[in-house]
Amino acid sequence: MKKTFIYSVLTATTLLATSCNQEFLNPSAASEQQVVNDVNGLIALANGLQYRLTIGRASPGYALPTAIGLTTKELKVLNAGNGDEAFLETGAGSVQNPNSVISNLWNQSHLVKANADNILNNVNIVQDAGTKSGLIAYASIFKALALGNLATGWEQAPLVVGTNAAFVPRADVLKAAITTLESAATALATPVSASFTSRIVPGIDLANTIQALIARYSIMLGDYDKALAAAAKVDLTKKSAFNFDDTSRNPMFDVVFSNRNVTEPTNTDFGLPASLKPEAADKRIPFFFQTSSATNNLGRASFYTANNSALPVYLPGEIILIKAEAQARKGNLDAAVTELNNVLTKTTDAWGIGAGLPAYAGEKTATAILTEIYRQRSIELFLQGFRLEDSRRFGRPGPGTAGAERTRNWYPYPTTEKDNNTNTPNDPAI
Repeated sequence: MKKTFIYSVLTATTLLATSCNQEFLNPSAASEQQVVNDVNGLIALANGLQYRLTIGRASPGYALPTAIGLTTKELKVLNAGNGDEAFLETGAGSVQNPNSVISNLWNQSHLVKANADNILNNVNIVQDAGTKSGLIAYASIFKALALGNLATGWEQAPLVVGTNAAFVPRADVLKAAITTLESAATALATPVSASFTSRIVPGIDLANTIQALIARYSIMLGDYDKALAAAAKVDLTKKSAFNFDDTSRNPMFDVVFSNRNVTEPTNTDFGLPASLKPEAADKRIPFFFQTSSATNNLGRASFYTANNSALPVYLPGEIILIKAEAQARKGNLDAAVTELNNVLTKTTDAWGIGAGLPAYAGEKTATAILTEIYRQRSIELFLQGFRLEDSRRFGRPGPGTAGAERTRNWYPYPTTEKDNNTNTPNDPAI
């Protein structure tokens, strides 16, 4: 990934990318040196992280759930004029390097990471200890989210910014995310100051989000003990959210759920095969879908219903199901079922999600319990961008096999990377 500088130009939360090769100055934009040598510049840069990650059709906030949703049959394309989305739905060789959805996911995630690194590499100029700890925690969360996006879609990715940057395996990308978050957790031993919280975009619970993301990426990495330890530290009664308004709009509502032109959920079975479809009494069906109007989009989850709908950074059910999966994979089946039941019998949570179902009554084997955990993750975490990673990790049928539940295993590397980095690996077969 070539070096790219991002500056605040419109407001403290709006960013502009300059050339990959040189720095262009304009009267309304500060230079990189000016931004990173001033605490106000660092805070403006921090506010811009959420804008870059979540606002607009080019953002990962749209690209991640859309790409993953189409690849794993959570979503279907409504209008073939949305060509790159249609290619993702078809999958296999139809997904080419120039595909704008995966290119945006790759490029914007790298830009978020680069800006977060700019903050972390210059945070020592901050004199107020509580502002410094807040900046470290905030930037670390966005860096980790960006790295997680890359590890979700690609087998390898660069960790550093530079000409012909070397690629590393996704396991190293996940380890880097976890290390960053662990350092942030240590920094939070110094309480965040009001000077920081009064100037940062509200919504993200720093301490809980750090532990939730450590748990998320540890389960992806197969570090079950670390996943359990981090998950146990998350207060499930607290929300952590990306907030929006009518100017900086919720990307999935703005592009998808406010109309019936781009995509919508495949069906009210969450795109799952018949063997895994939800029970008819599952209260999450009416939470995620509306069936009263054929002219409206089928999707209607509370975080996709308006321009200003907040999006969860993590959901309580994710943390509970991480505990269930980790216990099951460690062979602690009774503990796994206990956590699984916490999701099945839950009637609501901080985000209003609840299945309201009876406790698990299936076979007491690791295979059966893990299959049920996969089903519950697919329902509870619908359109959160996890289905592709989950499908691979749980060994669900892949492309080219009978009953395939995904159309690709990994995405090809974007043309923008291949054309500018000679170290870009060969594309995966599928």
